[in-house]
Amino acid sequence: QVQLVESGGGLVKAGGSLTLSCAASGTIFEIYSMGWYRQAPGKQRDLVATATTRGSTNYADSVKGRFTISRDNAKTTVNLQMNSLKPEDAAVYYCNAEIRPRWNAGLNNYWGQGTQVTVSS
Repeated sequence: QVQLVESGGGLVKAGGSLTLSCAASGTIFEIYSMGWYRQAPGKQRDLVATATTRGSTNYADSVKGRFTISRDNAKTTVNLQMNSLKPEDAAVYYCNAEIRPRWNAGLNNYWGQGTQVTVSS
């Protein structure tokens, strides 16, 4: 069993900053990547940023230059530093991880429970 536990959401004024964190735990043989997606009311869940364990990162165009994704040395935690927040960044942010739970298993996709980010104008 794999768990992703998120923290750091909240209310911030436009132009402000927030940091989201997500920790993976449980039966984990290998973490291929960790990242963040977001979903605003009535919209689909979209990629925000991902980071592979080997160090590659990928960002949505809308957050490039404002958001920074990072992994801890143990590679089981992913952080998302969000600067210059805009009202359109408001959404539920979901942690995502591609994890191989055992040496002989395939990569599985796991999700956190989501954390609300609200940006006031």
